Amino acid sequence: MAGLGRVTGVSRVYASPAVGPPGQPGFLNAAVLIETEIAPEELRWRLRRIESDLGRVRSDDKYAARPIDLDLVLYDDLVVDVATLRLPDPELLTRGYLAVTVAELSPERRHPLTGETMATIAGRLASPGRLMERPDVVLEAASDEGRRGR
Repeated sequence: MAGLGRVTGVSRVYASPAVGPPGQPGFLNAAVLIETEIAPEELRWRLRRIESDLGRVRSDDKYAARPIDLDLVLYDDLVVDVATLRLPDPELLTRGYLAVTVAELSPERRHPLTGETMATIAGRLASPGRLMERPDVVLEAASDEGRRGR
């Protein structure tokens, strides 16, 4: 992801049950904060390319198990609602795993449509037992100077 811009933050990793039909394996979730000059539509396309390079094959089943899922959930305060991209991601207001990881990186950031802080949204959506921190899984991002960060 460093090729997309400057990674300025990486959340902790959390496990959550899969959304959708029963019997699906759970997911690991995290958020990455990137400073970029890439336009949102192009950034989304590049995220899809990374997914494909890592073995993801998209199907019509939006709940299908997958090795990786990279979503663009916020882009500054931009609001976009077109067939190929919705920003902010509507699931930011309904999925605890999105809200908690984003709030960890930017708790005072305000949702462009509701005006609520990410911390407020995360507090409302975080439910005990559904989102479990996984301290054994750590994502690291190389900074511009090559140092390692959390």
